[in-house]
Amino acid sequence: MAKPTVATSPEIERRVARAVTLAKQGDRDALRFLYVRYADNVYGYARAIVHDHYDAEDVTQQVFAKLMTAIVRYEPQGVPFVAWLLRVSHNIAIDTLRSRRTVPAEHIFGSDERACDESSERGRSLHAAFAALPEDQRQVVVLRHVLGLTPVEIAHHLGRTHSSVYGLHHRGRRAVRAELERLESVPLTAPSRLAAAA
Repeated sequence: MAKPTVATSPEIERRVARAVTLAKQGDRDALRFLYVRYADNVYGYARAIVHDHYDAEDVTQQVFAKLMTAIVRYEPQGVPFVAWLLRVSHNIAIDTLRSRRTVPAEHIFGSDERACDESSERGRSLHAAFAALPEDQRQVVVLRHVLGLTPVEIAHHLGRTHSSVYGLHHRGRRAVRAELERLESVPLTAPSRLAAAA
């Protein structure tokens, strides 16, 4: 992935070098200067990795929050400050992507012996509930809950507005739940399981 180019000049480079030196000494104005100078570049680079406006904003904030303590490790020996800053941005953006990955429930809670007996019946019920949805609702629900896309990503993928995606998602989830109730196949939550056992 190509890193964004940053317009520069000898004067700007001198000011950046001075700001880095002062920032290493804890100067808040120097850190503010570096933020103003590079925040857009960090955001653009992060956005190219995480593909989401909000995540890219979070990455940008994390980069500059980390910069307050990490800048003391920067040494300008042949590596321009902006290249070092973008390397930090890359690492934080990749960490953000990794944190989005879903973890199978059995990795957290252990396997459920009863799941084997009930899984095929629940699978058929869920398939029937999805089949009963209108196509646009089914697309949104699948993209959100099966593929794990954010509402912003879904809106972009389907060429819809955010508000229409939220509406389709809400109606689709309600319709799936109603169909699962009709099929007597609604999954039990922990509180309802306890209530049923009492």
